[in-house]
Amino acid sequence: MAEVFFWCAALALVHTYFFYPLSLFALEGMAQVFQNVRRMRSGGTVQASVPAAPLPSVSLVVAAYNEASCIEQKLQNSLALDYPADRFEVVIGSDGSTDGTDGLVQRCTDPRVRLSPAARAGKTTVLNRCIPSAHGDIVLLSDANTMIDPDAVRKLVRHFEDPEVGAVCGKLRLYNPTKQDYEESAYWSYESLIKMYEGRRGAVVGANGGLYAIRRSLFTLLPPSTIVDDFVIPLRILESGFKVVYEENAVAHEETTEDYGKEFGRRARIAAGNFQSLRLVPGLLLPTAGFPAFAFWSHKLLRWCAPALMVAALVANLFLLDSAFYQATLLGQTLFYALAYLGRSGVFKSGIAKRASSVAYYFVTMNMAIAVGFWRFLRNSQRAAWDRTARVTSSTTTT
Repeated sequence: MAEVFFWCAALALVHTYFFYPLSLFALEGMAQVFQNVRRMRSGGTVQASVPAAPLPSVSLVVAAYNEASCIEQKLQNSLALDYPADRFEVVIGSDGSTDGTDGLVQRCTDPRVRLSPAARAGKTTVLNRCIPSAHGDIVLLSDANTMIDPDAVRKLVRHFEDPEVGAVCGKLRLYNPTKQDYEESAYWSYESLIKMYEGRRGAVVGANGGLYAIRRSLFTLLPPSTIVDDFVIPLRILESGFKVVYEENAVAHEETTEDYGKEFGRRARIAAGNFQSLRLVPGLLLPTAGFPAFAFWSHKLLRWCAPALMVAALVANLFLLDSAFYQATLLGQTLFYALAYLGRSGVFKSGIAKRASSVAYYFVTMNMAIAVGFWRFLRNSQRAAWDRTARVTSSTTTT
């Protein structure tokens, strides 16, 4: 029985972190082969180009709570985006800000900017208020501290020429002004790669709140208690049968935080919201959903089970020490957790050892945050309203 538990846990972990990405690469390779075969059978003829459709109207919606330190920079960045002014608006939904955010927005004289203030009730309530009232056919969602590249909007909206596309996720680049090799960078690059290949199958499982776009007509009001809106909104669109794609060339930039306590709390909050989201997108749990269900189970559900799987693999391994193979697997697990501890203590100052220990520490703390988030979910103790994350600086620009 211990052997069964060990291998079930180990294979589930290997699948979610390694086999699933490899399956995406394989599917993309097969799709490319079939495309080449079809091209050869058709004689390599090139179809006549179709005139580009008129650009749709776009509303940039930003939910803001006490963002006085960056809201002016956000407005400057938003108004400088390369998109026709007569088809673009910026809606700032203030969630009961008390630091002067509303006043700074009202000082902006550009007619494209509109403030939608209300008492503090949580980000989901802001989106429920602002998205339906937006004027654009396409709603672009972003965070107040996220700066968008000038050409990103055009690159996102071009995908909506395909009527089957319901949402498009942009690429969020995280940066740290004081650390070039912060722990999250390697994992974030890995996650972005997976999103890119999921997008080629039309099934990106969740967006990041920094930059994504949806058809306004596909938005459905969320329960006010929803914690991870940027996860649930695209999943509902995917569940309804529309594609959710990824545009890696539409880029936004966001600064990370040096406050590891608050960062851990943010991850735990997201984890609680992830578990909460299961009842909001039940269709993606069923095999009848096809590839989106496979992606949801492989990329998300198994990840959320990773803390339990890691414990199961370790405990089961302790009952299998009469075999040299399982002695080696226990040694490997022990060394990995020891490396994570060294990453926490900062023993290594540079080089491969520092990078490896930092990644191990990040992986372990990320899964600890998932466990904490699951506990909050069980106790229903995670509130929907959010607090802005402290950052190193508030005026750092990205180029």
